[in-house]
Amino acid sequence: MYVVAGGSLLLAIVLPALLSRWAVSAPMVLVGVGMLLGLTPLPDGLPLDPQENRAAIEHVTELVVIVALMGVGLALDRPLAVRDPRTWGGWAPTWRLLGIAMPLTIGAIALLGWWAGLPVAAAVLLGAVLAPTDPVLASDVQVAGPQTGLEEEVDEHDELRFTLTSEAGLNDGLAFPFVYLAILLATEGTLHAFGLEWFGLYVVLKVVVGVAVGIGVGRLLSLVAFRSRSASLRVAERGESLLALAALLAAYGVGEVAHGYGFLSVVACAMTFRSAERSHDYHAAMHEVAERLERLLTLFVLLVLGIALTRGLLDALDWRGVAIGLALLLVVRPVSGFVALAAFARRTHQTGGLDRGQQAAAAFFGVRGVGSIYYLAYASGEDPSLGLDWLWSTVGFTIVASVLLHGVLAVPVLKRVGSLDRG
Repeated sequence: MYVVAGGSLLLAIVLPALLSRWAVSAPMVLVGVGMLLGLTPLPDGLPLDPQENRAAIEHVTELVVIVALMGVGLALDRPLAVRDPRTWGGWAPTWRLLGIAMPLTIGAIALLGWWAGLPVAAAVLLGAVLAPTDPVLASDVQVAGPQTGLEEEVDEHDELRFTLTSEAGLNDGLAFPFVYLAILLATEGTLHAFGLEWFGLYVVLKVVVGVAVGIGVGRLLSLVAFRSRSASLRVAERGESLLALAALLAAYGVGEVAHGYGFLSVVACAMTFRSAERSHDYHAAMHEVAERLERLLTLFVLLVLGIALTRGLLDALDWRGVAIGLALLLVVRPVSGFVALAAFARRTHQTGGLDRGQQAAAAFFGVRGVGSIYYLAYASGEDPSLGLDWLWSTVGFTIVASVLLHGVLAVPVLKRVGSLDRG
């Protein structure tokens, strides 16, 4: 266990510099190293079996996701104010991917799962688990971090990278209603028995509460950090960047206690905090802390995932799981994403406007990752019938296929659409 943790820390330090010149991503290397380690007796004692170690897997991946979401929220420079409709248009591609592409993806994968012989609840869960893109593994196609400094224009991010980053930050929380739909189907029966409750509580109320809590926590922390009357509380002046960790834990905890979606609370908190004193260098310092912790945790999880792949995680995988995983990555996500982005799109000279090449790239780069593992572990804890070995094998295969496919193509595709030099 300590060998794996130490190896992850070492790789987190050296891999970014080593791989900067090649079209090879750190996740690709970590999964490969993990698979090789799994063939040796070295990593004995790791909690690899998802059935026996479901709770540990859930909590570790949960932490990885909320740390990544904090970093995403701090990196998004483009203003968004609920009470200012003028700010909504610049996020048009994000709304389209969330409101059109994600439901289409969930429905398509659920149908494929049902075709593969899954019960309805498990098929819906498969769609909900695999639909959201991942803020953890998509760093190669996301914005690099917050722009700061009074002399900089903070709203001049590359449109493609901004779209992928904002989508990954928001769709993790918005996939939860469909995870709950699968849980309710497994525990309560048919949809007509709980349809109104599901829509009112899980689709509307918990989303609103999660966002509202995040905004409230973000405003409170920004007032303290930047404008408190007490010098000891104005941590921004001292550059105490560990506030990022306090903020993500507070936002997530309060969001969950208030029965909202904590993932949305974390993103909303980070974005709200980012909107205060927007040009202050403190945002970059906080983002760096979140990014470093995310990198360490992610590489550890990927190393363990690689070990699990050669220690039995794929034992239940069959041609149906392979077909569904590849269909998601090569057909379902690209088609649904392009349909969502291409129809009545904003013009390229407008904020939020993507040209055809960027639309195709944004549709293609739906990276799957750690969030999918978390959702599956969470649902399995709510109802054991949803923790099928076949689901774990299919999700594990899809994540690895996404890591390889998107990792290899990130550099050449971004270079082709003119986004590489701005990341």
